Amino acid sequence: MDTFRARQRITASAAGIVAVMALAIACGPRQAKVPVWRTLPPPPALPPADDSGLAPVDDIKMWYAIYNKGGGNPVLLVHGGTSNAETWGNQVPVLMRNHEIILGESRGHGRSTRSRKPYSYQLMADDWVGLLDYLKIDKVALVGWSDGAIIGLDIAMRRPERLTKLWAYGANTQPSGLKPSFFSDSVVAEAAALQRKDYERLSPTPNGYGAFEAAITEMWKTQPDYTPADLAKITTPTMIVDGQYDEGIKREHTEEIAHQISGARLLILPDMSHSGHWQNPMLYNRELTSFLDAK
Repeated sequence: MDTFRARQRITASAAGIVAVMALAIACGPRQAKVPVWRTLPPPPALPPADDSGLAPVDDIKMWYAIYNKGGGNPVLLVHGGTSNAETWGNQVPVLMRNHEIILGESRGHGRSTRSRKPYSYQLMADDWVGLLDYLKIDKVALVGWSDGAIIGLDIAMRRPERLTKLWAYGANTQPSGLKPSFFSDSVVAEAAALQRKDYERLSPTPNGYGAFEAAITEMWKTQPDYTPADLAKITTPTMIVDGQYDEGIKREHTEEIAHQISGARLLILPDMSHSGHWQNPMLYNRELTSFLDAK
């Protein structure tokens, strides 16, 4: 009897092993987990704005939106090149708890128009200052990403009276600060495809993306072109930030920028790349709000 029961147990065990093996074969090999810094999780939609419109700035109409209007401690969010204000969907709901939030879109980006003037960071920085003039906002803390961070650096150099603080994520100050593989990286290519779709959905010239991208790319060939002496002019409290695995910006270049700005702090966020505000918004927002709210 005991021998019979033992044989039953062995048979049941063997059947179980076969079943597990069959399930493993059916499911196929386990896929390796993609690290978060190689992903582009889309941000949520922006909340309803208190005010929005098209501001007449220089020779363009510049789109803007305001959240928690009149809430004080204003923060200006400046998006990256070929992107638009919707990139800040993870940040606006958090920041508007304690700040008035101003979004805009650089000339030719998103819903803003553009003219025949060739692109330059100084031109776009002047547009953003013009937007603040139109909205009658004297000073802001500027949060910039990529081209937006470069625009922030330009304003800090030439119009420091308009800034209270500067958070610059993923900036370069010379074309040589970019990695040669930046524009061939698969994640960057995916981001570019998303931005093209956004352009076609938002732009007043939805069929003009090719010409727009070519104009921006032409600027990137030679700009920005800031010297250490230019950066030394910055007196605004500044945080130079980047992701640990930025696909485009050389780490040593980011470190040089922080070193060349008197009093600037350097922050490298772990397990993020060039689009860190999408990849780990909880950590990104925690560090950002800590910087903005510090006395």
